Amino acid sequence: MRTTLDIPEKLIEEAMKVTGATTKSQLIKDALQAEIDRAKRKRLIARKGTLDLDVDLDTLRNRD
Repeated sequence: MRTTLDIPEKLIEEAMKVTGATTKSQLIKDALQAEIDRAKRKRLIARKGTLDLDVDLDTLRNRD
C-alpha cells in the first residue's frame, strides 16, 4: 500500500543510522512492528496476576 507521509528528513536519517535500515520502507515497517510488539507486551504486563490458571505444578511435574 502506498501512503504519503510528512516525516522530517532529519528524523528519518537518524532512525536509519541507528537501526541500520537500508530503505525508508523497511525503516517504517520495522518501526510499526516494534510499536505493535511494545503494545502487546504492555497489555500482557498489565494482566500480570489477573489470570487464575488453576495449575498444580506438583501434579504437572509428577511429584507426589
